[in-house]
Amino acid sequence: MRLDKFLKVSRLIKRRTVANEACDAGRVSVNDKVAKASLDVKAGDIIEIRFGERKMKVRVKEIIETTKKENAADMYEAI
Repeated sequence: MRLDKFLKVSRLIKRRTVANEACDAGRVSVNDKVAKASLDVKAGDIIEIRFGERKMKVRVKEIIETTKKENAADMYEAI
């Protein structure tokens, strides 16, 4: 699954266009490398997102194409 789609489906970022812009700005890294929105995300990858001063680091647990809001947090675990 593409990185920008994963960020949207897992609800780490609210909209896919915002996720795409965050990737283009270099604020998202996967496995300690700055990532583009088109990068394929796999289970076990570590994603770090920078929101200004705040940083969020998560490990991908599973990839689900579509999910309900209640189950979105099952796709990742916070580190």
